[in-house]
Amino acid sequence: MTTRYNYVIGDVQGCFEALKALLKEIQFDPDLDKLWFAGDLVARGENSVGVLRFVKKLAERGCAETVLGNHDLTLIACARGHKKVKARDNTQQVLDAIDGDELIDWLRRQPLCLFPDRQTVITHAGIPCIWTAEQAFDLACEVETYIGHNDLTQLDAFLSEMYGEAPTLWSDQLTGMDRLRAITNYLTRMRLTDVHGRLEFSFKDELTEPMPKGFLPWFDFDCPAAHTHQIFFGHWAALQGMTINERIQNVDGGCVWGRRLIAYRLEDQRAFSVQNPLAEDW
Repeated sequence: MTTRYNYVIGDVQGCFEALKALLKEIQFDPDLDKLWFAGDLVARGENSVGVLRFVKKLAERGCAETVLGNHDLTLIACARGHKKVKARDNTQQVLDAIDGDELIDWLRRQPLCLFPDRQTVITHAGIPCIWTAEQAFDLACEVETYIGHNDLTQLDAFLSEMYGEAPTLWSDQLTGMDRLRAITNYLTRMRLTDVHGRLEFSFKDELTEPMPKGFLPWFDFDCPAAHTHQIFFGHWAALQGMTINERIQNVDGGCVWGRRLIAYRLEDQRAFSVQNPLAEDW
């Protein structure tokens, strides 16, 4: 059956009521439409477990897919005992759920890079100026092999070394956990880089704020991936769903911070959004 509409949806972060309101706004029909989530299904919103159950069911019907975001990876690390749940992350509910193990197992088998069609690519944080879209996909697969491995010792080996900022500069010669960590950071944590693709992790603000010397938003540099694909990314809430240019689109409307949850329809390049209905409740 041919899909009617494809929607790229920004960071839900556990805001289940906002997600339901957005799907009502776009008149989502699971028999006709498909949702593509830009990662961070979970975290500081009111109902991460509800979001995971809902998206998992849609995915099993073939009408939803998601990439992994940094908050999703953190939840997996918490579930495996490599990190403690922070109260502000509001994800203990997932670990305590009767189906928590099943949800985590499903989540860890999701990719870091998706192609909704031949002209479109989605990652959580973007694609740096040093990679093509095809390179991003191939490198993402290297990490996915560990995260989704049937042997949990392989998963734990990765998670135990996942956190850290080094190396900040990509090299094809990187090996082992340094290589996997760098790939993960580019695809799930990137905001600023230098002209060579070196990562900077401290800046999270609006584009009008002063940035560390020598660093700019990753999309300010000529990006080979944007020559071949339209890039969708979330992660940077301060951008509030900004259209960077006709080839690069942010879809993080800052829903969890009381702003908007965004759905971007690929067929006509139209953006839909709803305000978080529970914004004042936490």
